[in-house]
Amino acid sequence: MFGKLFKKTEDGQLDLPINLYNTESGKLEKFVPISDKVVTMYTCGPTVYDYAHIGNFRAFIFADILKRTLVFCGYDVKHTINLTDFGHLSDDGDAGEDKMMKGLKREGLPVTLEAMRELSDKYIEAFFDDFDTLRIMSPTTWSRASDYVEPQIRLIETLEGKGFTYETSDGVYFDIQKFPRYGCLGHIDISKLQSGARVMVNEEKHHPADFAVWKKSPLGWDSRWGKGFPGWHIECSAMAIATLGKEIDIHTGGIDHIPVHHNAEIAQSECATGKKFVNYWLHSEFLTIDSTKISKSIGNTITLRQLIDRGFTGDDYRYWLLTSHYRSPINFSWEALQGAKQALYRLKRYVYEDYKQIAGKPSVDYIKGFKAFLANDLDTPSAIALIWQLVKDDKLDNKTKCATLRIMDSVLDIGLSDDLDEGAKILGVVSQAEIPTEVQELINKREAARIARNWLEADTLREAIALKGYIVEDTAYGPRVTKN
Repeated sequence: MFGKLFKKTEDGQLDLPINLYNTESGKLEKFVPISDKVVTMYTCGPTVYDYAHIGNFRAFIFADILKRTLVFCGYDVKHTINLTDFGHLSDDGDAGEDKMMKGLKREGLPVTLEAMRELSDKYIEAFFDDFDTLRIMSPTTWSRASDYVEPQIRLIETLEGKGFTYETSDGVYFDIQKFPRYGCLGHIDISKLQSGARVMVNEEKHHPADFAVWKKSPLGWDSRWGKGFPGWHIECSAMAIATLGKEIDIHTGGIDHIPVHHNAEIAQSECATGKKFVNYWLHSEFLTIDSTKISKSIGNTITLRQLIDRGFTGDDYRYWLLTSHYRSPINFSWEALQGAKQALYRLKRYVYEDYKQIAGKPSVDYIKGFKAFLANDLDTPSAIALIWQLVKDDKLDNKTKCATLRIMDSVLDIGLSDDLDEGAKILGVVSQAEIPTEVQELINKREAARIARNWLEADTLREAIALKGYIVEDTAYGPRVTKN
C-alpha cells in the first residue's frame, strides 16, 4: 500500500526526505542512511534492577515512532535495544553503588552473579510486559549486557593496545585527552570540566572526566586486569558493534545520556574502530512530575502499572505523549492524562461505533500530509491534529476515514486498528449476547418508550437498567450498552 504513495527517485532517495534533529550538529539534517536497504538503529535500554517508570518510556515510545516512520517510508530497520543487568553505577562519574547491587539488597538476595541474573530476569519480564502494553515494537535484537561480556573485554583490550586506556588500583580508565572530539555531543569543553562536588575525587585519574571501561571487584568476571566487570559505557559500544556493525545510522536515548554516556560511547568506539560511530544522534527531552525530574532517589516515580491501577491504559499514555514533540519538555499530571484518555476514547468511538471498522480507500492527501509531519523530525502533535481534522471532514465518507486512520495508526499505534470486537471491548460496549435477558427486556421496553416519546417512562427504565449494573446511551445507531 505504502509503495504506491511514497516512491523513490532515480537516485534511490525518497520523494519527500526525512529530516531529523541531530544532537551532534544541533540542527535538522536530511536523513541519508549508510545503506539504501537497511537502516541500523541502537536505543539505550533500561537497567533492569527495578520497574521502569513512565519517564523511561518516553524515550522508548519516541524511538518506536522513529522506527515506524522509517518503515512507513519504505526502509527496513535493524534495531538493537540493550538490557543492562550489571555495571551501571548510580553516578555517571564512576562513583556510587552498582544499581543491580542495590536491587539485590532491596529484595534480600545474595550478592552473586546468579542472584543478579535472577533479579534481572524478573524485571526484564516486567519491562517486556510494559512494552506490549504500550504497543512498542520489539527490536531486532535485545542485547543483554551479561551475554556480551567477552566482546566488551575484547573492545577494552583493543583500546588498551592502541594506548587509549590506563590502569589504576580500582580499574581501567579511558583517557579522554587522547580523543580530541570528546564532548562533541552537547559541545562540552573538557578543559572546563571539574570533578563533581558530590563525589570524592579519584586522584589516580588523569582527567576528572576520564571514565572507567573496567571496574575491579570481588564479584564479576575474570580478565587480564583481575576480576571485575566492564564499565556501563563500554557495554553499549560493544553491543552496538556486535549486533549492528562498526558504523551505525541512528542512536537514540534521553537527553540525560548526552553529557557522559553517549560522549563516552563515541570516544571509545571511534578510537577502537577508527570509524565514525554514529551518523545521527537523537534524544528525547525529560518528562517531569510537578516540574521535577523523575528520580527513584527522590521517590517521585510513577510506573505504568500505577497508571493502569488508576483506570488508564497504555494507549492513553502513548496518545498523551504523542501530543507533545519528543524534543519538548513535558510535565505529567493526572488531569492531563485524563484529558488524553477522553480524547482517545472519542477517536475510538468514531472507529468502532460510527465507522464500524469498515475501510475503503484511504485519502491520499491526508496520508501525504501525515507523512510530511512525520518526516519533519517526527512532528507527532501535528499528526494528531491532522487526525482530528480528518474525522471532522464532512467531505469524506466513513469508509475513507476508516482506511486513512488505519494507515496513520500503523505509525502512531494508539488503538485505532484493532478488530471490531476488540475495539468494542476497549470502549466497554457489551454485545447483545452478553446482556442478561432481564436487562435486554428493560432495554427493549425503554426503546419502545422512546419511540412513543414517553420520556418519563424511558428515564425510569434507564434508572432500572443502571440498577442492574448497565448504562444505556442513545446513539444514531441505536442503544449503546456498557457495564456500569
